[in-house]
Amino acid sequence: MILWLLKHFGYLLEQLASRTTGDSRVFLTARIAAASVTAFLITLLLGPIAIGWLKKRFRERIASKSETLNRLHAGKQETPTMGGLFVMGAVLLSTVLWGDLENTFVHVGVLVVILLTSLGAWDDWIKQRTTRLGLTVRQKFAAQLVIGCIAGFGLTAELTGEAFGTDLVWPFGNMSIALGPFFFAWCAIVVVGSANGVNLTDGLDGLAAGCTITTASAFAGLAYLCGHSVISEYLGIPHVQASGELAVMLAALAGAMLGFLWFNCYPAQLFMGDAGSLPAGGLLAVAALAARQELLLVLIGGVFVIETLSVIVQVACFRTTGKRPLRCSPLHNHFVFRGDHEMKIVVRFWIASALLAILGIASLKLR
Repeated sequence: MILWLLKHFGYLLEQLASRTTGDSRVFLTARIAAASVTAFLITLLLGPIAIGWLKKRFRERIASKSETLNRLHAGKQETPTMGGLFVMGAVLLSTVLWGDLENTFVHVGVLVVILLTSLGAWDDWIKQRTTRLGLTVRQKFAAQLVIGCIAGFGLTAELTGEAFGTDLVWPFGNMSIALGPFFFAWCAIVVVGSANGVNLTDGLDGLAAGCTITTASAFAGLAYLCGHSVISEYLGIPHVQASGELAVMLAALAGAMLGFLWFNCYPAQLFMGDAGSLPAGGLLAVAALAARQELLLVLIGGVFVIETLSVIVQVACFRTTGKRPLRCSPLHNHFVFRGDHEMKIVVRFWIASALLAILGIASLKLR
């Protein structure tokens, strides 16, 4: 909205341009910072109101399939949940204020956030209002796949014609594989995988929020670099025109999660729920795909990847050998069962996420 006003009211644009450095009429750097601060303040200020509202309507029901896990997490019973509703509301409001509303990548990002938030809220609602544990795996996967296909359609239309636009770009060595018509399906897979990765990580106070902050910050930087013709050429990464606008959304996501962490840190006053974890992962996937760095998402979002793989390995080993390599999956629950303090587990996962983000950004020079 701010950018639209500047574009359509020449006097405002001239006044702002005369007081800023550089010759850009887009003010992307300033808008990225403003989006992050705005989302943070919205989340921080609305947090107490949201907690009060959700406390009367949606409280966490500890009812997993593991009796031991239920006993260990018994203290979390009745904690307000579905906090993702106001977190994603802050992301969207900040994007509307500071993003380019004419940008196709922003359209895709906003649509994915709205659809996955709705799906997550539906799943959370079923958990809270019925005896079921939410949607079935097939229902959830099918809905996510449809949303991923919608995102793939928008991204394919926008990236077709760009250099490496529909190629699978290897992060190291400037190698790529042309996906052609398979790019659409690849987009859907990345969106579904990323959304579920964040969702599976959301099991301890502050864990998913903290890891999302570092991953979103890294991809905000990558989106900005990818959208800058000079810097992308210098770094040897694909240049995708206008992809830098997604940095505004990613900065808003990081800021909103930072504000949410104020209430979600141990002991949590509020849980995110699927209404927050699913859209957070989906937005990370959209940014990675738009910047043509989805393989780098495996490194930067390594915590989410490891958490997902731990579940896959646990299930596969049990079905084939009857044995479980972990005491409980996802991986963070293994350490909970081992007796480690929750805060120690969370902080160590945060450290790992921060280091992976640094390694991912540093790898841009390994071309």
